[in-house]
Amino acid sequence: LHTRCRYRWLPPLFVPGPIETLDVGFGNGAFSLAAACKGNRVTAISMDQGQVDKAEFYFESRREQITFLCLNAYKLRDLGRQFDQIICLETLEHIRDDQGMIRLFYDLLRPGGVLQLCCPNAAHPEHNLGRVNGPEDGGHVRDGYTLASYRKLLEPVGFVIEKHLGIGSPILTTLDHPIRWVRGHGGDALALPLFMLLWPIIFLFDRPKPPIPFSLHVVARKQSHSE
Repeated sequence: LHTRCRYRWLPPLFVPGPIETLDVGFGNGAFSLAAACKGNRVTAISMDQGQVDKAEFYFESRREQITFLCLNAYKLRDLGRQFDQIICLETLEHIRDDQGMIRLFYDLLRPGGVLQLCCPNAAHPEHNLGRVNGPEDGGHVRDGYTLASYRKLLEPVGFVIEKHLGIGSPILTTLDHPIRWVRGHGGDALALPLFMLLWPIIFLFDRPKPPIPFSLHVVARKQSHSE
């Protein structure tokens, strides 16, 4: 449900047109597809070869627009390219050197380029667990970010936050728990009917900017030389 919520509210913020977009930690490829649907040429990276293989199979019809690569985010300079937009959704909280990664994103963006960054809201009760500098073992290295900590991370590098959006209402969080429990104990076959039952409720009642959002998204721009 959280992925569906993000897919509903975030792609409208993506830059449209025939631009070059980098998707860092593409997950199931949904947001790479969303960028491609807006006319972007997308390079999507994951350090999981299994994710790359699945994405290449499911999005085979989009292979002229989307290139899926198995690559560690720390090795992004190996691409030898710059981009007009970088999408990094629910990934930075897994990376220990977030400051270094943001500097890398800045270097990889062309002047005026846009960073789409979404992470857990560190102030949400489910995230506020006191994690600060945990190990890079696949889990969350830190609780997440607030708008203030986003500014502290992004602005010294040279990014300007142009928009911010909180997503994930209490009703979404509450209804997502039983789906995850059923999926964990019975697999997708049992979870899918429950998901189909609950999704219309979320679609009708979940709205952006709840009082304590589950995730926080920012649109940050790399200033051009004239700014």
